[in-house]
Amino acid sequence: MFTSVLMIEQPLTSADVDFVTTLHGDEGISFVVLMQPRGAQADVLLRAIDDVALGELKDAVHEGGEPEGKDSLAPAELALEHSLRALRAAGSEAVGQVVEKHPLDVLKTVVADSNADEVIVLTEPHYVEEFFHRDWASRARHKVGVPVLKLFAHNE
Repeated sequence: MFTSVLMIEQPLTSADVDFVTTLHGDEGISFVVLMQPRGAQADVLLRAIDDVALGELKDAVHEGGEPEGKDSLAPAELALEHSLRALRAAGSEAVGQVVEKHPLDVLKTVVADSNADEVIVLTEPHYVEEFFHRDWASRARHKVGVPVLKLFAHNE
């Protein structure tokens, strides 16, 4: 069985599930999902700049309203459970955890412990971080020792 560590920041949509579960054809896939709440991954200014770059001005104005710290854990747990159920319903094995701090340190450990074959980083575009190679995928490539695939999440 092929093992993928899947890093996400929001619940998987049905399009996301279809995409990641069919990447390797008919081969069975086991997912280890690492969910980091969106409010914890970057500061408010960077998120607002990304929203402006995407033409989502209304979202940029409301970035300060994103749950932070402990307030972001309950929504992240629900998003993780939704995502795990969706992956299992698609026929894959799936386990996961919410990652509060230092997601790349957790990623390195999870890749080693699960003997992962790859890492899939599935996020919304983060232009500022990507430009400076500070996004999860760019940083993970130097830490984990397995291929890192960066995909953009779908909106439904």
